[in-house]
Amino acid sequence: MTHSTEPPASPSPDAEIAVREASAWIHPLRTDISRYLIGQTDLVDRLLISLIVKGHILLEGVPGLAKTLALKTLATLVNAKFNRIQFTPDMLPADIIGTQIYDPREADFRVKHGPVFANFILADEINRAPAKVQSALLEAMQEKQVTIGEQSFPLPSPFFVLATQNPLEQEGTYPLPEAQLDRFMMKVLIDYPTEDEEIQVLNLAGTTDEMPEPKPIVSLEAIQQARSVVNSLYLDEKVKRYIVQLVHTTRRPDDFGVHIAPLIRVGASPRATINLALASRAHAFLNGRAYVTPHDVKSVAPDVLRHRVTVTYEAEAEGLDSEQIITRILDELPVP
Repeated sequence: MTHSTEPPASPSPDAEIAVREASAWIHPLRTDISRYLIGQTDLVDRLLISLIVKGHILLEGVPGLAKTLALKTLATLVNAKFNRIQFTPDMLPADIIGTQIYDPREADFRVKHGPVFANFILADEINRAPAKVQSALLEAMQEKQVTIGEQSFPLPSPFFVLATQNPLEQEGTYPLPEAQLDRFMMKVLIDYPTEDEEIQVLNLAGTTDEMPEPKPIVSLEAIQQARSVVNSLYLDEKVKRYIVQLVHTTRRPDDFGVHIAPLIRVGASPRATINLALASRAHAFLNGRAYVTPHDVKSVAPDVLRHRVTVTYEAEAEGLDSEQIITRILDELPVP
């Protein structure tokens, strides 16, 4: 179905200038990341979207697809502190948030902060840890603070979590329930590189030579400024209505002429509506526009919705997953 990319209403010249100035760091950042990370442009864009609008990402992909490299490189380029946490079945919440340690010299307890006290957190294989540990991280994501003993400690700003899970190995894992999945702004799927991309990977990393470390090129203040501009981007009433209808179609598809009700067990929550609007604004910003189009919405909708829609046993019997359900909704729901 075709749709227009023209602005539904003309944003002010000042708004366009503000976007141009606030997004000046995007192109240099993408260029620098591409020196260390071959391909994965969609992943980089999703990282930037989540960083700008204070979201978190759940990333699904097999090992060896440069997930750690992507986040570590981005953290270095924006001069942010990065910590990687490997989740294991024997972890405790204190291994993430920290704990109180008795100091015999002072005859008192002191607080030792855990690895969650960083700007960028890579929560590797989050589904390998038990529910209490997952909840400790997800509480930090939601509240931007942790409680150790009787004290609450704010987390650094920005605070961004990229959690990964392996889609192949399910033995010994604790799958995240729907309520916890809903805390993630987006669930991003990454695949193997193309043949040409893998040749570039081989040329770049197929030697014992050390790659030069990336240098910071963006300040956290620039990211904060980008956030302010993104919040002011023009979002037309028709586009708002389209966002709401997309989410409502996952709950009551027949009301919108998409006849897939027997295939959906649980639809997306109101948090999906909020996140879809935020991600659409950030997508427009990354493309240098001061207004949001339906194309922006359709571009980010699969990532925002795929983990929030649960299919029925009937759908599974037909070999259908949430990805195919969302694709059908996007294809059949009229675009303004």
